[in-house]
Amino acid sequence: MAKCWEERGCDDEMQADCPHFAEFDDNCPAKCAFANACPRPTHKVTIDPALIFDPDVDRDAAIKDTCMYCEFFLKHGPRRA
Repeated sequence: MAKCWEERGCDDEMQADCPHFAEFDDNCPAKCAFANACPRPTHKVTIDPALIFDPDVDRDAAIKDTCMYCEFFLKHGPRRA
């Protein structure tokens, strides 16, 4: 089962036309309405600098930029070895 930071939030048809995914295989930008609309009850935006700047979080594992400010991802996501 995929983890929330591994799912884009849009369907296959949208991904086929998405310049970030189709052309560059890049992260979903924070301005993307589909990436921002995280419906999970675990999604909570944080402004805690200790979480946002935690050097042990493996930010490369997230495919959405919104995960960089999600408390759940920052606390429970993958860690750098």
